This record gives sequence, C-alpha cells and structure tokens, in this order.
Amino acid sequence: MLSTSIAKDPMAVFLYAVKSPESKRQYPRRFKMFLDFLGIDGSLKEQAEEFLRNAKQDPEWVQNSLIQFVSYHNERAKRGEISVSTIPNYYRATKLFCEMNDIVLGWKKIARGMARVRKAANDRAPTLEEIQHLIEYPDRRIKPIVNTMVSSGIRIGAWDYLQWKHVSPIANDNGEIVAARLLVYAGDPEEYYSFITSEAYNSLKDWMDFRASYGENISGESWVMRDIWQTTNITYGANLGLATCPIRLKSSGIKRLLERALWEQGLRRPLAKGVRRHEWKAAHGFRKYYKSHAEQVMKPINVEITMGHNIGLSESYYRPTQQEVLQDYLKAVDNLTIGVDKAVLQKQVDRIKQETKDNEYVIRGKLQEKDEEIRSMKEDLSSMRSQMNDVLEVLKIAKSKDGMLGKDRTMLDGNRRVTFGYVDNNNQIVEEEIPLDGVEVNAGSATD
Repeated sequence: MLSTSIAKDPMAVFLYAVKSPESKRQYPRRFKMFLDFLGIDGSLKEQAEEFLRNAKQDPEWVQNSLIQFVSYHNERAKRGEISVSTIPNYYRATKLFCEMNDIVLGWKKIARGMARVRKAANDRAPTLEEIQHLIEYPDRRIKPIVNTMVSSGIRIGAWDYLQWKHVSPIANDNGEIVAARLLVYAGDPEEYYSFITSEAYNSLKDWMDFRASYGENISGESWVMRDIWQTTNITYGANLGLATCPIRLKSSGIKRLLERALWEQGLRRPLAKGVRRHEWKAAHGFRKYYKSHAEQVMKPINVEITMGHNIGLSESYYRPTQQEVLQDYLKAVDNLTIGVDKAVLQKQVDRIKQETKDNEYVIRGKLQEKDEEIRSMKEDLSSMRSQMNDVLEVLKIAKSKDGMLGKDRTMLDGNRRVTFGYVDNNNQIVEEEIPLDGVEVNAGSATD
C-alpha cells in the first residue's frame, strides 16, 4: 500500500511502478518531453501536478493532446530527425504516468496512429577485430567490461546490480579456472544466471586486485565497476575519486565509457546525412555477438537461458541443471574468447603437436612405400639387365655367323630378324622380333 506522502505526489506514484534504475532515469525525462510539448511551465514536479489537475477535469483534452504528440513525432521520423522506435518510448512513459494516477484514456485508439516499428533492428554484431581494437583503449575498466559482456550476453543494466560476490569461479579437476558463474540482477524478480569465460574472469580478477593494491577493501559486497582514482602524483584537471572510497559506476556511466572508447579508438565516425544509426550498438552489440557465436556450438535454448530470455512454454518442461548448461557453455568458450590467453595458446600448441605427429606418421608411411617401390624397381632392372645380356650374346653370335648356327640351323626369318621369347611379370609369354641389320656387334667378341 502506498504511503500518504507518496499518494499525494503524482511523480512519486509514477516512479513507484518503475523497477530498474535505468528506467527510473529515462522515464521522467521521456514524460517531460510530452509535458513540454503541451507548453506547461515549471519544474518537472510542478508540470506533473498541473497536468494531472487538467487531466482530471478534461480527459478528452489529454487524449487529443497525445494523438497530436504522436502525430508530431511521426512526422519527425519521416524527416529522419528521430528513429521510429523512439516514439513508443515517449508513449509508454506517458501512459504509465496516467495509469498510475488513475487517468483513463482510450489507449488502443492512441496507439493505432503510431508509425510501425521494425521488430528487429538491422544493426550487426561487432567483429572480433573491432572488439580487440576496442579493449586497447587505455582505461583499465574497458577490458573487463567488454570481456564480461561479450562472453555472457548480459545487458548493460546488469552492472547496476553486479557485486563481486555474484562472480563465482569454476575450476576443473586440475584446479584450473575454466569459467565463472554470474548471478545477474541479483535480488530482482528478473534474476537469472549466466557464465563468463576464464579470460573474462581473469580480467575482472586483475581489476579487483589492482583496486586492492591501492588500498581498497575488496569484499563480496564490492561493486564490480567503480569510479577511477588518481594513481600518480600528477595533478589532473578532472575530479578523481579516492582509491579507498569507491563509488559505484552506474550503467549510464559504463555506457558513456564505452561510447568514449569507441570514438577514441576510431570505431565510431560521424554518420552520413540521413543515416540515423551506427552499424552496431555500443553495448547491445556485445549481446548480439554472444548469441551469434554461442549458438554455433550450444543448444539455442541454453543460449536463451544464459541471456535471461523467456523460453515460453518450454520453461515448464525443459529444466536443465546449471551443470548441464555449463557443460554446453564450455563448448563455446573458444568462440567467446577475445584475446589469446595461456589456455587458448596451450590448446593451439596441443593441436599443432597432434597435427605434426599425424603428418610425421603419414610421411613415414609414404617414405616406406617409396622405398618398397625403389627396391622392386631395382630388382626388375637387374632382371632386365640379365635378360639383355643374354639377348646381346645371341645377337653377337648371329651377326658374326650371318644368322647361321652350325651347318643347318638358322636363327633368322626371311626379313633377317631374330625372334626372342620371354615371360613377363604377369607370367605371359612375350615374343619380340629384332632386326639383325640394326645391331652393331664387334665380330672379335663373338664366340663360335
């Protein structure tokens, strides 16, 4: 039940219904866009109170004003001044204020006039090379932020809840860290679990150890992301915090940090005329990277679970244990690793060693086959030489005796050719006819 003080403040009643810190920041600003459109002066609190008084007296005025407001922004979207997807954001904030303050309107009638929004944006996920270039930005927080978001798919708003106790390393039987478990949105109805790679965990651990080395008392209650502090005696123009007095870095601050890094690293450039969006979103792009790379080896439904998505009716029947999801996640670790850490290098070395061993085995087999072929060829050559020597001896005799052997035995046919017969490798009898006149024989070498 609302307290009396809250019930009397329309803005307090409005914010009572807003749960996430990011929405608490965005919704008042979006509602104020409508109040400014109506021309109501004063602070946001004063504007809201005056709007509520007028709305109670004339609800039809509110409904017509909202239709005009939506039409105005539809025209802006056509001119390319804003994205079509921005209009529902203004509408939802105003609708929530009205509903929480008992202003009854024909919301379906108002919503019908809104320009249709694409259900899926046409932006892409960043490439591995772009992510690797981004984490070179000289802020110690960038690497753990990016590695964590890429390997778990968490939304940027999850950083508002993430404390060190929500990051639990997972070791294998040899005591090596293979992954870590994340408790996302801890204590919130939307709470779920996910995992990060050993690379991401090590970058978070290095960040926490760095903070501890400057005197911060690190405990399970420590926020994973905090403000920066002066680490040298050089005086900077910026206002830096104290190492021993950490201030949580909110998701809005993390988003600004990512945007700053993208521009500084040359990954963001001014948009061309008429273009409203960059190729990939600063924070949500990492979520897309996780989904597209994890699904290459994981079960799609397990990817959805680790992203905190509602899996619909399947949730009533498909209930894998965290260990089962972890085993599936470990298949995707290589796909989600951004840098080249020791574990990845070791896997590459082991794979190269195995490939080398296999290649050596194949080479030895091929060499052995060649040796056998050479040995067989040598034996055949030796046999052929022996046969040729026999042939030459016969030809020498035939040449010296003009084809006559003794008084009445002739070796030659009518064309003065000698016929020889031999058995080939297939045990077939082969006859060859050799013209005697084409053979040069030293007569003195022939024997009678």
